[in-house]
Amino acid sequence: IYLDFPSVGATENLMMAAVFAKGETILENTAREPEIFNLVDALRSMGAVIEADGTGVIRIQGVEGLKSSSANIIPDRVEASTYILAGAATNGEVTVANIIPNHIDSLLAKLEEAGALLSVSDTEVTIYPSGRLKSVSLKTLPYPGFPTDMQSQMMALLSLGQGSSVIVENVFENRFQIVDELKRMGANIKVEGHTAVVEGVNRLHGARVRATDLRAGASLVLAALAADGCTEIEEAGHIFR
Repeated sequence: IYLDFPSVGATENLMMAAVFAKGETILENTAREPEIFNLVDALRSMGAVIEADGTGVIRIQGVEGLKSSSANIIPDRVEASTYILAGAATNGEVTVANIIPNHIDSLLAKLEEAGALLSVSDTEVTIYPSGRLKSVSLKTLPYPGFPTDMQSQMMALLSLGQGSSVIVENVFENRFQIVDELKRMGANIKVEGHTAVVEGVNRLHGARVRATDLRAGASLVLAALAADGCTEIEEAGHIFR
């Protein structure tokens, strides 16, 4: 099976289906996110026969059954990244512990490019007060590229940066729904197709806004932390997820 797009969900579902299929299943152009290999390790511990070396090709020999086992779930890299950006947005000092920094290399590289002061160890990342960050340009891509799940949060941060930042969304079509909500808080953002140009402003102000999806909800919280005054976020069920 060749995947037209290296979807994480499609890769995971095909892997689990192939575990019980008769004979060998070969998946090509698969997702390479860390979560894929976390699932591979879990399935192997249960008796699945899977060959996956990170090249985008996964070979699975079907088995009759699986045995019970235990597995460790890797730290959520999007959650970790969001907390780091909370420190950046508020010009504070935040340490995020018990994570795998290698999994968020693309985000850390963009933060350093923007002038953020970071300290990175094997299991922790600390962001220090860095003042107003510089503009950067980024494109969302499948792993190890910049994650689409961090694009909205980064947009909120860059709304307070210096100069013009350009964000190109290559993965999800509806990731720019947050733009209108950030504009209500004083952000200056223009969208054309899959590209958003973010002109940094000196400050954001509190407003009544709406969480259009899970990541947008988190992004509006970041913007609200940095904004003057009170912000009310509707449809907070996305945030509670």
